[in-house]
Amino acid sequence: MKIRYEIILYGREVDQAFIAEVPELPGCAADGATYQEAVQNAEIIIQEWIETATELGRSIPEPKGRLLFA
Repeated sequence: MKIRYEIILYGREVDQAFIAEVPELPGCAADGATYQEAVQNAEIIIQEWIETATELGRSIPEPKGRLLFA
């Protein structure tokens, strides 16, 4: 599955972790010790978010690509 959702990455000072948020999928976020790890974890979480929404019969937003806000 190709990931087409926007991922917003930022660093967290408290524990030096990176956070990856997926604003188009409510509550979808991941973290990692490195930038790359946070992105990889986000890709896994996106797939799990979609699988869970499908199982629950919920709609899955179409990826919009780049958002105009962040």
